[in-house]
Parts: sequence; structure tokens; C-alpha cells
Amino acid sequence: MTFNEEIHIERCIRSVLSICENIYVIDSFSQDKTVEIARTLGAQVYQRAWKNYADQFQWALDFCPIHSTWVMRLDADECLNSKMQESLLPELSRAPEEVNGVICDLRNVFMGKVIKYGGYDPLKLLRIWKVGRGRIESRWMDEHIVLDGGKAILASGEILHNNLNNHRWWTDKHNKYADREMVDILYKKYKLVSWDDQIKGTDNSQAKLKRMLKESVYNKLPVFLRPWLYFSYRYFIRLGFLDGAPGFAYHFFQALWYRTMVDARVYEAEMLMSPSMSKAERIKVLECLTGLELHED
Repeated sequence: MTFNEEIHIERCIRSVLSICENIYVIDSFSQDKTVEIARTLGAQVYQRAWKNYADQFQWALDFCPIHSTWVMRLDADECLNSKMQESLLPELSRAPEEVNGVICDLRNVFMGKVIKYGGYDPLKLLRIWKVGRGRIESRWMDEHIVLDGGKAILASGEILHNNLNNHRWWTDKHNKYADREMVDILYKKYKLVSWDDQIKGTDNSQAKLKRMLKESVYNKLPVFLRPWLYFSYRYFIRLGFLDGAPGFAYHFFQALWYRTMVDARVYEAEMLMSPSMSKAERIKVLECLTGLELHED
């Protein structure tokens, strides 16, 4: 998925050129050289208006002419490290027939440093699956690929998430994420739409545990208190301070600043919702606050 990714797209594509049969870029009408660079490197580029990640990615799965046995999800600001580039194809060739997915370790790089502490990295995400055996959850945030059956194995090597934009860009992006996360929280709380929780039926134990803790524990705690508890857990109990100055910035902004902003959006939205409101009226409030085009089932 791309929108103005000219500083990342070449690094991303080159990291998979030796192992991929085809590379598909779904672009949201970039205004820089993203499309030109991708096509020069041999990628097939499709352009489509953006709604959210899940909608865009599922469209790609349904409409791109994918003929290989396996498909991989990779964001534009990610790349495979050398170990994964070397080991992935042999591991896929040796995988038992019942294996339909591959879980990958994703490492975050923040302000030039690989984050190692805080209990957050590496993330274990299902990023590779047999064609036709995986779909993406229909959610505004925190969407995962889920298999329709079979087992998943863990790949060697890592995917590196290393965004080269500045911190102002990062905060602007998370400002938009806060809107989407608020929508997901209130969608579930008020049962505004049917809820996509397919991840609970998969082999991805880390993703299932994180989803359970977030929705059954974290979201039940008082707003504005829970971000402080989460930050304290990551930074002090899980030793996030050992990542130095970049680690403090990462854990502060990702665990405390961002989560407090989500709480502020939730608090603001609920102030505008009366108990007598219908589902459609609540959704209209969320649309007015976020500018997103939402819908009721």
C-alpha cells in the first residue's frame, strides 16, 4: 500500500526482488515519484482511492492477478533483512502440506535505533500465506491476516519497520490513527456494527493475546489512567529505558502520548452521545468528529 513513499519504496522492493515472482503496489494516487520508482523496479502498480488499510488490502487480494503459491504482505516502509531474504524460500519449500501461513518477526526502528525492550518488539505477525487461504479482518485499526485453516510456522530472519520520515510526520500519522482507533473502540462498545474478530480462531498466539488484553483488560480501565499504566509497564517493568534516548521517545509517544490521544477522542465522542441515540445517530457523531465515511450494517 503506498501514498507518497518515494523515500521507502525502492528499499522495500529491492529486499524482495530475489524471492518474489510478482510485486503488486496498490497506490492511493501518490504525488511524488512512488509509482515511477515502483514500475522501474518491475512492480505492477494499481491505483485506487483510499478508505482504510483493510479495505485496500482485501481489494488487492481479490483483484490482483496473483498466480504464485504464496503471497506476502509488506508495508512500503518495511524491508526484509538479509537472513530472511536467504532463508525464506528454502523454508517454504520444506514446509509440510498442512502449513498455510508463516509468522514473521517484525522489528521497529525508531530514530535510527532498533527497539529491543519494552515487551513490544519483535511483533509476531502472520505476513505470508498460501494464496486463497488468508483474508484480512475488516476493522479500522489493528487488522490482522487470518487463515481459513491449517497451521502456521515461524520464519527465520526479521522484517524491519524503519520509517525514514521525521517525527512531525510520525505524530501527524498517529493523529489520524487515533481517529480510527476511537471508531473501533466505540463500534464495539455500543455494538454499532458486527465485529470482525477472526484472529481469535487462528494459530497466532501473540496476536490473540494482545487483542484479548487490549479489549478485555486495557479498554475496561478508566480513560486517561490506562495510558500511564501501559507506559509504566513498558518503560519500567519491561525495561524500555534500556533502549536509551530513542527508546524513551518511542515508548513515551507510542504508549503514553498516542494512547492518551485515543482516550481524549473517546471521551470527546461520548460527551456528544446521549443514551437515547440510535446506532445511526452515534455513527453520525463519529463521522462528524473524524471526517471518515462510516456505515451501519
